[in-house]
Amino acid sequence: MGTPIRDGAARGARRRPEPRAARGDEPRARRADAAATPIARGSARRARYAVTAMPRYHVTTFGCQMNEHDSERMKGMLESLGYTEAPSQDEADLILFNTCSIREAADSRFLAHLGHAKRRKRERPDVVIGVGGCWAQSVKEEIFQRFPFVDVAFGPGQVHKLAEFLTSDSLTAQGFFEFEGFTGDLPAKRARDFQGWLQISVGCNMKCSYCIVPSTRGRDVGRPLATLVAEAERMAAEGVTEVTLLGQNVNAYGRDLARRGYPRATFAELLRAIDAIDGIRRIRYTSPHPQDMKEDVIRAHAELPSLCEHVHLPLQSGSSRVLKRMRRTYTRERYLDRVALLREHVPDIAITTDIIVGFPGETEEDFEQTLSLCEEVGYDGAFTFIYSPRRETEAAAMPDQIPHEVKVERMERLVEVIQRRARERAQRFVGRTLEVLVEGPSRTDPSKLRGRCRHNKVVNFTGLARPGEYVQVEITSATSQTLAGEESLLARAGAR
Repeated sequence: MGTPIRDGAARGARRRPEPRAARGDEPRARRADAAATPIARGSARRARYAVTAMPRYHVTTFGCQMNEHDSERMKGMLESLGYTEAPSQDEADLILFNTCSIREAADSRFLAHLGHAKRRKRERPDVVIGVGGCWAQSVKEEIFQRFPFVDVAFGPGQVHKLAEFLTSDSLTAQGFFEFEGFTGDLPAKRARDFQGWLQISVGCNMKCSYCIVPSTRGRDVGRPLATLVAEAERMAAEGVTEVTLLGQNVNAYGRDLARRGYPRATFAELLRAIDAIDGIRRIRYTSPHPQDMKEDVIRAHAELPSLCEHVHLPLQSGSSRVLKRMRRTYTRERYLDRVALLREHVPDIAITTDIIVGFPGETEEDFEQTLSLCEEVGYDGAFTFIYSPRRETEAAAMPDQIPHEVKVERMERLVEVIQRRARERAQRFVGRTLEVLVEGPSRTDPSKLRGRCRHNKVVNFTGLARPGEYVQVEITSATSQTLAGEESLLARAGAR
């Protein structure tokens, strides 16, 4: 249910506009009137839409891959309503933010963007401002008290309610925060036609002491296997060749299905079903939990042709003592056993991770254990984070919070180890020819192309390929983060 937040005389009626005349035909006097009389915002908005060819939206996304997926669905839903995408907030009639609450940096960046939107609202009172995602879910109605210029707020399980709000005659700001459905059921506007997200579940049943996900996305709920296979088949028919399976804890998939009346399924079974679909050349997934990295999933990496040689296996800490305080449900030894099993079955597999530095109570000895594990594993890459307290989490109230300067010093030492070992690991690719999916021009040199190999390493190379093509690239050099090379023209000629 939508929650009316306050009386809405100053909130305009939200109607789905019909395409009309060009934007430039709007009289300047009408704009001035709308700005001068915010109490008449409803009529001002209707007047504006009456002279706009199509209302335009802009979405700013913060945070993880799940948010990127949700934003694609948000865009697809809006375009099904007749909206078109604007290149910037300044040109949009509807300004949306898909927020993250996991990292403090994402919070800070979002609030800076929201300040700009507030200025736009002051200049153009008819603009609609919406805030969705995990941060909105975490603060709920508080958002309207702190930011009264916001028109609509919704959690990750309520994205579809945005459409209801925009097509209704509501005169009040609205908040929607009860989980009602998967965003994966909405239409999508993909960033690239050949790559697609497949949301297999939402939520998490783990109770990590630092994590806010269970309170923002709820308990783990999986989509039925048949639904996922059918969606993957549609994606393949539309030209998607690389599918990334998404969930807060993907390898726990399927445990709730029987209880909800659906046929039982496991994550390994899902991987095998997607692998069998014609047209799907690559399967990726994120993020798994070390506790649930079972042997059937590891065997799938060795046996399924389309399952990529890459696993993102979050560590968080190399100290069993800290892992226990984090409520991570595995030990240092268990984690290393999973790594060993992965490399036993797929010796060339790339392993990346997440690590938190400066968790409450982390001693120098604990941190040294993290460094030694990173030396031993030799990650192909890592996302490293300085611990920051999150509201309503157990860790935020823990004693022995680590001073910021200590966190920073430890982070510097950790990054040195991660980058050095990743650079050493990357040298195994030099001299090899790798299959690369072309994504577009290089971000550092537009004369070159950019893509990813099956190990999820970025590859910058010279060649003649187009985005969406799979090409063979001879690797000539490697850094900790990227590979460089040249397209094998002999292989291209042979493919014709």
